[in-house]
Amino acid sequence: MATLIHTLADHSDDVNYCAFSSSCLATCSLDKTVRVYSLSNFAELPYSPLKGHTYAVHCCCFSPSGHVLASCSTDGTTVVWDTRDGQMLAVLEQPSSSPVRVCRFSPESTYLVSGAADGSVVLWNMQSLKLYRSGNVKDGSLVACAFSPNGNFFVTGSSCGDLTIWDDKMRCLYNEKAHDLGVTCCDISSQPISDGDHGFTYFQMASCGQDNQIKLWLTLFADFLGVELKYKCTLKGHSAPVLACAFSYDGQMLVSGSVDKCVIIHETSTGSTLHTLSQHTRYVTTCAFAPCSPLLATGSMDKTVNIWQFDLKQPCAG
Repeated sequence: MATLIHTLADHSDDVNYCAFSSSCLATCSLDKTVRVYSLSNFAELPYSPLKGHTYAVHCCCFSPSGHVLASCSTDGTTVVWDTRDGQMLAVLEQPSSSPVRVCRFSPESTYLVSGAADGSVVLWNMQSLKLYRSGNVKDGSLVACAFSPNGNFFVTGSSCGDLTIWDDKMRCLYNEKAHDLGVTCCDISSQPISDGDHGFTYFQMASCGQDNQIKLWLTLFADFLGVELKYKCTLKGHSAPVLACAFSYDGQMLVSGSVDKCVIIHETSTGSTLHTLSQHTRYVTTCAFAPCSPLLATGSMDKTVNIWQFDLKQPCAG
């Protein structure tokens, strides 16, 4: 059972994204700010809000350690922040100056990916905070990204509907038309699944799109075998485009948010619906599970972020 325990209503415009670390929740908005909250009492941290962007902030993400936060914006930049004091560590400018739609850290914090509206994707070296590699998807805007658990590969999703797998040298290894009307989000579970037939280790991936669908995939990321993407099933339940999806840290649940204003929690093993949450009054744009506590955050164009608590205990990531 999921219970609403807190509502954050500090943003003055649409909430675009929310992300957890082990101790904090970050949210970003069309209002140009990023806000950071403590998970102990949901109080805003003293340095919040972070004001470094000149236009809407589309995405934010914590490094695996939680010590660094990245945010990206229509202003064509990805800003890197120190979460201990809110200091700006770097402003990474997309070479094309195109609006940046998505950013993600690799599992070891070696790289940060930024993807933009013109289809450009950049790998930034997080030690030097310099551009390491760059590339482009064939068509559409780059709107979604997820790293493989080993950090050697990442998947991007585009507004033209493609999922593309890249290696850490920015080589395009695989491309699949996944959602006819465009991908909106994707996520990869960190928990492995064994393939009994061949003994390979697969990981679950979810993608969602403007076609109202959520698709589950099995992905193989192997340096010696290459990569593979196998369609598993389609999760139904939403009556409008699905804008966000995210796995729980044990991989047993997937949460999705939609233009239909609903949040659905799915069981990944069966595809069944566990909960439908209907608290938001406008499109649900983002959803995320916490890594070390049984919490779920959902954000919406209604300018709020809802925090939900589960009865079950989620295992801590890592």
